[in-house]
Amino acid sequence: MSNGISTGAAKGAIVGVDVGGTFTDLFHYDEARGSFRTAKVPSNRGDEAVGFLAGLQSFGPVAELGSIVHGTTVGTNALLERKGAKVGLITTAGFRDVLEMRRRDRRQTWGLWGDFVPVVDRDLRLEVEERTLADGTVRTAVDPEEVRACARRLAEMGAEALAIVFINAYANPANELAALEAARAVWPNANLECSSRILPEIREFERTSTTALNAYLQPVVGSYLAKLDNALAGEGFGGRFHIVQSNGGVMSTDTARRLPVRTALSGPAAGVIAAAAISKAAGFPNVITGDLGGTSFDVSLVVEGQTMLAAQTTIDFGLVVRTPMIEITTIGAGGGSIAGVDPGGMLQVGPESAGSRPGPVCYGQGNTRPTLTDANVLLGRINAERPIGGKLARLDVDAARTAIATHVAEPLGLDVMAAAEAVVRIANSKMAGAIRLVSIERGHDPAKFAAVPFGGGGALHVGALIKEVGLKAALVPRFPGVTSALGCVIADIRHDQVQTVNLPLAGIDAASLDRRMVEEATAARAVVESAGLSVERIDLVFELDMHYIGQTHTVAVPLPVSVENGTTGVNEATIRAAFERAYQASFSRLLPGVGAKIVNLRTAAIGRRPHFDLAALAPAAGTTVEGAHAGSRPVWFDGAWHETAVYNRLDLPVGAHIQGPAILEQPDATTVIDPDLSARVDGYGNVIVERSAR
Repeated sequence: MSNGISTGAAKGAIVGVDVGGTFTDLFHYDEARGSFRTAKVPSNRGDEAVGFLAGLQSFGPVAELGSIVHGTTVGTNALLERKGAKVGLITTAGFRDVLEMRRRDRRQTWGLWGDFVPVVDRDLRLEVEERTLADGTVRTAVDPEEVRACARRLAEMGAEALAIVFINAYANPANELAALEAARAVWPNANLECSSRILPEIREFERTSTTALNAYLQPVVGSYLAKLDNALAGEGFGGRFHIVQSNGGVMSTDTARRLPVRTALSGPAAGVIAAAAISKAAGFPNVITGDLGGTSFDVSLVVEGQTMLAAQTTIDFGLVVRTPMIEITTIGAGGGSIAGVDPGGMLQVGPESAGSRPGPVCYGQGNTRPTLTDANVLLGRINAERPIGGKLARLDVDAARTAIATHVAEPLGLDVMAAAEAVVRIANSKMAGAIRLVSIERGHDPAKFAAVPFGGGGALHVGALIKEVGLKAALVPRFPGVTSALGCVIADIRHDQVQTVNLPLAGIDAASLDRRMVEEATAARAVVESAGLSVERIDLVFELDMHYIGQTHTVAVPLPVSVENGTTGVNEATIRAAFERAYQASFSRLLPGVGAKIVNLRTAAIGRRPHFDLAALAPAAGTTVEGAHAGSRPVWFDGAWHETAVYNRLDLPVGAHIQGPAILEQPDATTVIDPDLSARVDGYGNVIVERSAR
């Protein structure tokens, strides 16, 4: 609910920056003038600050920018590739192996054995004598000297970050906070934190996992942000620098350094935010987003204009993060995904990627193994004379042909064109499978949804997304290659907090709960206010995790209350009605006569950014279809060459109708319209792709 109060900084030029594995995408928006510009430059893997600055400098002096909002995959990559820091853990005696035990799950459910290596080695998990009971009573106070001794030992063993997790610290953090202060006195850097300041929530594994992963990322994300800060300082930048969170909101870099686990899905989340806003404005509230970059394909569901938030996400087996995140499914199928024939004679595409270095074979940077991009180039779908990104003058079609012939066509006994099409079909099948996972398998009819393909390669595969999954249409944003960067600009500022309360609903002390809610809201609001970005208002949202007594799993219960005059006015009847609505919606029934229990209180403060008028992206008046026509070229579809019309996509007017086959080219992406599909341009400049009427 909104408290109706405005806050924020003066309006100025804001730049959204999305650093991907292959390209860095930028969206420059002048809030005062309402004008925008875009840019796309190659990423510099290993030293992303180079591409980061090159993109910013394309808009003029960096010192003149007001603020920069960055979506990053550094945390995601560090977790997936297991390239985080060496972490030490101090925990309660007897709870050293919580990370190892997890939830008694296994990688292969029916396997006789399996392997899992926690991010904290066992010899780096030390125990201290302390005990807090579930009701918050401190039975055994922690000994600060014992903590200091453990911290010194872990530092001597090479630990770069320290996590402190005590049992039941969610009920009373006194022992943890005392241990944190004791450790801080001897720890050699700022990379240390305790669970009660990250996730003061019941369930020891999830709390331990989230805190340990936060420590695992602190040095990695911290050094990355420091490098960017230094690069910006060298350019005289004095504005605000912010990071997109996995929940789709924005936070300061100071918060990101302390809570890097909240950046685990930063880059993909920004794209979903933009796609949701674009599709809702265009009249498509139910969409499935598909971000195809150089390395991965990220899929998310948007229902009635709302992104799907999950309280908990498993980044990879055993790597559980319990913090609000947009639900995103990621597969290794990007433009740089390497294609080859496995020992069993099966064609595989990904998950290994050529990335930006050396990149696809057609980039001419030393790679000899074919990628999805090479297949699209050979099929004529990508214009070799006009590669996106601006770094390369042209793409090497002959090198792509040789690579596909050597690694795909010859082993499979196929013609080279059939082999290239097979590579694309395999990639399309993987993308379709990811879309089915978030739609059909969750009870949604894809015929009621439209695809929103974006990223550098998403629009190349728009036809397959429609036909293979049975989607009703596809909406290609005006600037698909920089959609995530646009999301950085329009994303709200958001801060989430959780607190375990563990109270039965019957006879609840509503006044005490009300005071706790107001305290949580005040703290969350302060974080948003400190961000320094202009906002129209700050909304405070409350949600309870509840269940019937005797149950284990909870349902999310939104509360229809707001903070007014220092109170929420919450009461037992309001909570009960909200719980029954949520439970009925989830399970289509209630359990009369069974008491309910409140487990957690969740509070979110959301600073609503000034409205971005998406109509500003629309084509200028006076453009024509004839003026946008750029000739034709042969393109391979369904086993044969088709003479295909080519258009400069950004010159197409509102209302333009294009019958496939057609290619729509623009500096940041290419859209392919299959022979049995047609496209039209809506009032926002989006291209709507549908099955042909003929």
